[in-house]
Amino acid sequence: MASRPRGSRPLRTLLAALVVTSVVVPVSGAARPAAVPAPAPRVLAPLRDAGPGALAERYAAHREGIRAAERMAEAHGDRARAAALRAMAAPERQFLFFDGRDGGRTTEVYGDLARAERIAVLVPGSDTNLDRYKRLRDGAVALQRELGGRSAVIAWLGYRTPGTVSPDVLTPGRAAQAAPGLRAFAGDLARLRPGARVSVLCHSYAAVVCGRAAPGLDVADLVLFGSPGAGADNVAALHTPATVWAGRGDDDWIADVPHGQMELPFGTLGLGADPVTPAFGAKVFPAGPGGHSDYLAPGSVSLRNLARIVSGRAPSEGSHDA
Repeated sequence: MASRPRGSRPLRTLLAALVVTSVVVPVSGAARPAAVPAPAPRVLAPLRDAGPGALAERYAAHREGIRAAERMAEAHGDRARAAALRAMAAPERQFLFFDGRDGGRTTEVYGDLARAERIAVLVPGSDTNLDRYKRLRDGAVALQRELGGRSAVIAWLGYRTPGTVSPDVLTPGRAAQAAPGLRAFAGDLARLRPGARVSVLCHSYAAVVCGRAAPGLDVADLVLFGSPGAGADNVAALHTPATVWAGRGDDDWIADVPHGQMELPFGTLGLGADPVTPAFGAKVFPAGPGGHSDYLAPGSVSLRNLARIVSGRAPSEGSHDA
């Protein structure tokens, strides 16, 4: 249901944005990461054991897949993609899944998953792919360092993210496609590490993915930050037993994005209510003065509070609170 009246100004603004992006995208999207060829991933047996040996075997298998994708990118003439893949194939990298096709799908582990007592599943938003993977990696590394020992961060790039300037980013379509995969992964993780505390952290458009997946996510926390909406009017509509958190930096431009949803003949336009408003019903945590890309910046208020939430602790008001 629409969270604002059908004729409201914010939704008219959304509709105007859809028209603009429909014109802009064919011009700006001529070169796409999906155009670089890559081999199909190896078909592996389901991972049933989170022991170091089983994990190391899985990591090694996907390392070979990444090297094969690197060779294909090099032959295709895309040296930048080949260099990025070469870095991903380093011996210390830990991929539970890798598929280099169609822009890339990955599940990478930071930390020791076999011993982790606190696990954060980090889901990225728009414009995240193999060519722009470094920002996701940097954020995951920073969060794992903030969490410290007995923790792991899993960067889950399990869907084709929409472009920031595209019609897809104004609709929940990509989120609907992604949600079953996130739900399945969370279930696998619960079976692998039944004693661990698991939180799902959803940045930007990923909040819509997490909102769609929420009814089947067996996790402690669902954290929406820099969110344009979660595809729902309120927390109750997410149908989740998890604690739902929301945060937004003081300088995040997402605050100016119109909220609400409108049903049109071709589908749903808009991403739902604003998660940081009291009416939505989430627990709002301080995210500090940062912008849309600053939530996982080392030393930031937002990073500290995301780590506290993952650890089962209450968020703090500032970067120096205990």
